[in-house]
Amino acid sequence: MPCIAFKGKSGFSAKNTAEDVTDGVDGHGLTAIVTGPTSGIGLETARVLALRGVHVVMAARNVEAATKCKETIIKGCPSATIDVMQVDISSLESVRKFADEYISKGLPLNILIANAGVMLAPFSLSKDGIEIQFATNYLGHFHLTNLLLDTMKNTAKNCGKEGRIIIVSSEGHRMPYKGGIMFDKLNDEKCYNSFYAYGQSKLANILHAKELARRLKEEGVDNITVNALHPGVIATNLGRHASCMSAFLFNPLFKCCQKNIPQGASTTCYLALNPQVKGVSGEYFYGNNLAKPSSKAEDAELAKKLWECGMKLTENK
Repeated sequence: MPCIAFKGKSGFSAKNTAEDVTDGVDGHGLTAIVTGPTSGIGLETARVLALRGVHVVMAARNVEAATKCKETIIKGCPSATIDVMQVDISSLESVRKFADEYISKGLPLNILIANAGVMLAPFSLSKDGIEIQFATNYLGHFHLTNLLLDTMKNTAKNCGKEGRIIIVSSEGHRMPYKGGIMFDKLNDEKCYNSFYAYGQSKLANILHAKELARRLKEEGVDNITVNALHPGVIATNLGRHASCMSAFLFNPLFKCCQKNIPQGASTTCYLALNPQVKGVSGEYFYGNNLAKPSSKAEDAELAKKLWECGMKLTENK
């Protein structure tokens, strides 16, 4: 059963699929990086972008799995242009290696989709000693974006097409720790709550989008946009760590509130390719339409503080 939804100003709703919102869009000449592309909405995003002619770089932790996904996409779309590159988004060293390799290949970059993530994971630390949800959902993508930003600027300048950075957040951003971001206790196991930690990381995603959009505007860069989104409630392996989440996702009583994977990838693909959002930056979307995030997600001072925290944690990495 599809999710309950109504059309917004865009003419689309949460019911629309990724193919619906990109219908008629020609992506030839564009290059996109998609993190977390081997399952769920990441895989569907990569498939639909490739279907529209975009050169897709699947940035995956598991190269073997990504290669199989690439082969499956090409079977359905023989003209697809897809590369696979390895990256563990939770590791700053891996992110740096990926960015260096990408730049060394001389590849352009029009679209960067920060999709990879973990949800409600038990407490653990990344290779850099950072709480795993914060490291994966926010910090790795923050670092990747900064490392590839000059490449995006050069691409936008050289090809005359707008660069787009799309960050997958969640409505879970409304339920972080008290105060939003626990700057002083990010990696403290004693204070850890998997639910609030997830909310914190998703709040960080929106704050990242808003602060980067502000900085680009201040810098006079008007040909790169940055937006965040909530994909919807989708039954994927993202919720594998939480029995309560699984109970919700697979309960027939809540099917009307859920999206399927093609619907779940729609807002990402809408922001990546649809001409309606040209020039729109620093916003939050849901169901292929503008949405209002929490007050904490619109806190400019919190966004600046998070940016400074991110820069400190990625310094010399």
